[in-house]
Amino acid sequence: MNSYDGRNTLQSLLGETRGIKQVVQIIHQVAPSDISVLISGESGTGKELVASAIHELSHRRQKPMMTVNCGAIPEGIFESEIFGHEKGAFTSADKLRRGYFELANGGTIFLDEIGDMPLAAQVKILRILETGEFMRVGSGETMKADVRILAATNRDLAEAVNLGRFRQDLYFRLKAVNIVIPPLRERRDDIPLLADYFMRTFCEKNHIPVPAITEDGYEALKNYYWEGNVRELKNTLESMVILERGRSLDGETIRRHLSGQRFRGQLLPVPTGKSSEQLEREMIYHVLLELKREIGEIRQMLSSGVMPRQMGRLSRGVIVEDAREIPVSLEEAEKEQIQLVLEEFAGNRRKTAEALGIGERTLYRKIKQYGL
Repeated sequence: MNSYDGRNTLQSLLGETRGIKQVVQIIHQVAPSDISVLISGESGTGKELVASAIHELSHRRQKPMMTVNCGAIPEGIFESEIFGHEKGAFTSADKLRRGYFELANGGTIFLDEIGDMPLAAQVKILRILETGEFMRVGSGETMKADVRILAATNRDLAEAVNLGRFRQDLYFRLKAVNIVIPPLRERRDDIPLLADYFMRTFCEKNHIPVPAITEDGYEALKNYYWEGNVRELKNTLESMVILERGRSLDGETIRRHLSGQRFRGQLLPVPTGKSSEQLEREMIYHVLLELKREIGEIRQMLSSGVMPRQMGRLSRGVIVEDAREIPVSLEEAEKEQIQLVLEEFAGNRRKTAEALGIGERTLYRKIKQYGL
């Protein structure tokens, strides 16, 4: 085996829980082929690590893997960036530019946050998936791209399809293999393994002693909500290692560093200033929104003739036998939920969008739609 055997990347996907073991198993299954893969998960769960592991375990490992953050490229230059452009294609095009697909030829291209990709570019990505062909901006010449496409998203692409922001044909083409990475709060028993790995790696790199974590320290880490997932755990531990200067990390120390944050054991007893009726209503709104997303995905599957393999579970086990019994419409529930989260973050739209799991542009449109 050479340095591209994928073991280094897979080390960061440590875990003994069922969810992460399934992720690693699927990585090994799909890596040897050229099939496109959609990687789904919250921010910080390790989507790029999964993409890197697939590339490093594939026959393309000696060729480059190009990572494209679809949300970071302005829409006006998006196609020029990924497909390249000819000299003179537009005012500032003073020379020929090779795009990411040309640069990744023979290797892998990783389209991160593909849900932010402009619609005009989506149809061209679909063409590459189907035929391997593309054209530089300003050129009439068809070029070939021998590239494997991996994509990732922290959004609900089925909902984006419903809203007309993502092409249905591209969605189903990408979803042939969908690796779903569980959030850290759903794999708490993996936290001690990850904590030991991150601290050991960081300390070895910086030539400093590895501090011990006590049993109640591990419990404190396991009880924390970890909204930022594995990335937040890694950054938090590195910060504690530096600030504590070799001292043992016990429960009190760790809780002090995480003071004011969300712990699992504190979620119910903490005073919220809200009535039990309001808290119950918020929970119902969360369930309704998730139900709406799942119903939208099923509708798309039915309209395309694709039947999901499992239809027995809806909204985390909540089964609604008669939708007419729901006291509010889905639109009213969505409006109320957005309003509640806006209030929670004092009108901060970026934090509100992150909490709701949608893009800021989608949030702006919803605010305008509902007059919030």
